[in-house]
Amino acid sequence: MTCFTILENPTFLTMTKKPTSHDKDAELFREMMDEVRPIAQDKIGPYRQKRPARPIKRLEDNKQVLQDMMSDPIALDEIETGEELLFSRPGIQPALMKKLRRGQLSREAELDLHRMTADEARQAIAVFLPEMCLAGKRCVRIIHGKGYGSFNKLPVLKIKLNHWLRQRDEVLAFCSARPVDGGTGALYVLLKKAAR
Repeated sequence: MTCFTILENPTFLTMTKKPTSHDKDAELFREMMDEVRPIAQDKIGPYRQKRPARPIKRLEDNKQVLQDMMSDPIALDEIETGEELLFSRPGIQPALMKKLRRGQLSREAELDLHRMTADEARQAIAVFLPEMCLAGKRCVRIIHGKGYGSFNKLPVLKIKLNHWLRQRDEVLAFCSARPVDGGTGALYVLLKKAAR
């Protein structure tokens, strides 16, 4: 802001600058910083040390591979040919289990393992179950056969399937099918809802 001052001698007119608040602030800052000296280096160490990188995706993939491998039961002769299979995780309501056993839940898909080797069946299960969960299927039928065509007439796939399905997170419960749907040669499998 500029202001004019008229002096006693009217022939001379001078202009003086009135100090502003900005100038006062700058002068005050200079006074306060008079004894401050710059730091020799401007690099400051991090507040926290960086964590070492973890290959999270690779660890998840390795876990999935181990899960897909599904271990086999120790002895193949633990189940008799005509024996029914029944399994449910803790928390499954008895009424829901009753409906599953009676075949009252609608089967939305099925997988036929007839004539597959144990390795082929294991791979088929490892692909089928996650796909059905992602597709929103809740009840499926898996046909494993009764083992009449296998060596020693043992139901090899039935025994292995009983063991594999218990290891799968997607499976909430399973039981042998009604005679009209394959009886002890097939299973009804209840799958958990896919996370959205």
